[in-house]
Amino acid sequence: MANNDGFTAEERAAMKETAAERRAAAKRGKGEEKAAADLADVLAKIAAMDDADRALAERVHAIVTEVAPGLAPKTWYGMPAYARDGKVVCFFKDAGKFTSRYATLGFEEAAQLDEGTMWVTSFAITEIGDAEEAQIRELVRRAAG
Repeated sequence: MANNDGFTAEERAAMKETAAERRAAAKRGKGEEKAAADLADVLAKIAAMDDADRALAERVHAIVTEVAPGLAPKTWYGMPAYARDGKVVCFFKDAGKFTSRYATLGFEEAAQLDEGTMWVTSFAITEIGDAEEAQIRELVRRAAG
């Protein structure tokens, strides 16, 4: 439910998380130590999810890191995300994050998915079977360029 400022409690929590992420990133500097800390943050976010969301997030994480090893794991608004040159390409939003009925695999502007004058940038995920995994692999491969 939205408060007087128009944001839900979940949205306010996500804003606080991103502020904390930016503060932590500023302290980390660059290089392997930062990359290791960012990966640890992503894995901690995944581990904190409920069972169903965690299973989906673990699959998405495995797919993204295999298909697009050049994308750097990081948290983004408290969600696992994968970036190129600091810009988020794709992210996983668990259903519990905003009390949604499904998890989401989303793509940001840095994703190279442009196709014509209109294209999908977010996909609902309730289960990942072989067909869904193949589709995710192709989307991530294209998005990563």
